[in-house]
Amino acid sequence: MSEYQVIHGRSPVFYDRFTRKDELQHQTHYCPGCGHGVAHKLIAEALEELGLQDRAVVVSPVGCSVFAYYYFDTGNVQVAHGRAPAAATALKRSNPESIVISYQGDGDLAAIGTAEIVHAANRGENICVFFVNNSIYGMTGGQMAPTTLVGQTSTTSPWGRRANNEGFPIKMAEMLSSLEAPAYIERVSLGDNKNIIKARKAIRKALENQKNGIGFSMVEILSPCPTILKMDPVVARKWVHETLEKNFPLAVYRDKKPEIPFAPAPQRSVEEVLGIKAEKANKHEKKAHTHDVTIKVAGFGGQGVLLLGQLIAEMGMREQMEVSWLPSYGPEMRSGSAHCHVSISHERIGSPLITHPQVLVAMNELSLRKFAPAVAPGGVIIYNRDRLPEDLAIEHARVLCVPASEIADAIGSAKVANVVMLGALLEETECLPAETAMAVLQDTVRNAAILELDRKALNAGREYVDHMVRVGPVSGPDGFAY
Repeated sequence: MSEYQVIHGRSPVFYDRFTRKDELQHQTHYCPGCGHGVAHKLIAEALEELGLQDRAVVVSPVGCSVFAYYYFDTGNVQVAHGRAPAAATALKRSNPESIVISYQGDGDLAAIGTAEIVHAANRGENICVFFVNNSIYGMTGGQMAPTTLVGQTSTTSPWGRRANNEGFPIKMAEMLSSLEAPAYIERVSLGDNKNIIKARKAIRKALENQKNGIGFSMVEILSPCPTILKMDPVVARKWVHETLEKNFPLAVYRDKKPEIPFAPAPQRSVEEVLGIKAEKANKHEKKAHTHDVTIKVAGFGGQGVLLLGQLIAEMGMREQMEVSWLPSYGPEMRSGSAHCHVSISHERIGSPLITHPQVLVAMNELSLRKFAPAVAPGGVIIYNRDRLPEDLAIEHARVLCVPASEIADAIGSAKVANVVMLGALLEETECLPAETAMAVLQDTVRNAAILELDRKALNAGREYVDHMVRVGPVSGPDGFAY
């Protein structure tokens, strides 16, 4: 029996089985004749040859390539439509030794993600972008893409693209090469075997650039889409070579190491930049008067919801803790919904999102009903009323009813209700000292009269919890029950 040698086979960068479906685990989900499979193979082979598999992270967005994580045996992150360059930037900056690949189609990169790709390129991020251009939206039904040719029909341009109505096709390689920061930009094609070999070299070069720290690289890959273009696979490949390449000329549009001026790291500390007079301390040193806590503050726009979250976050900074503040709000300046997530911790914070907050500060009934069920078991809910709604029972968390709006009115301004809630929060959780809160307010509020109202509001919130909640009603000097 004669010996033989396998010279062509599946790259080890691919998984042995593709488990997206129980059946056909040897197949990808791509249509016959689709260029994605070829592009995947070229990338996998380049990663293997360069020894980069264990360092690689593939970022796949929405589109036909959405399931790339079923195929590449690398790190994988799947992101929202168009956001791959932004996610790739974060991944590369947080782990500079990784090899980060943004794999995108034309609808994703050139339409929904235009801002992300332009700014990532303009910053010269040291990532690789592989841009598959087949001139049409594939996964979502064949709509006109930014790269659809003039006269080409689609489901949203059945008459054919018209330059005077839909504009001309966007040539991303040419556009990005006009920026100063990119290191390498080339357009290649999968239209025939000769050009596929050139595409392989371009993909390898882009990965080598990243490995060597040269900077931003993008390879635009002209690719067939037989199903959506309604062509036989052989005809679709020929169309890429004879038609698409004429409209998108193959060329190296940029190949040089950019000269980006080096900016030294700022010599001033965060405290100095923000004007904070804080004692130097180890951020991970736990202090007796500070505690880790996750908080959601919610209410209507105009109730100081986001400001309350900012105050808590800055208090944590002054206590040398790790902090995050993530706001969410509607388009209305007043009366729209608003909430924010606040984390303060002695350890690094993995995500600003809080699924089950330990504390909920609900400034109105709508927020109480919406967010109370998500509070962590054993957590605390501070509600801006003197009692819960009669039809609402909360058993999984401790509820403090603090009529902050009424207390603020008694003090002299409805605007300080959020500071009343801050005082109640600090007294109940003891997560941060009230002295730090007052210091933050003094540096934030420039009007002496309003600052005095804030001081009264902070103390009133603390006293209400201390006396009314823990001890029982006590009449204060202003006649209000504390």
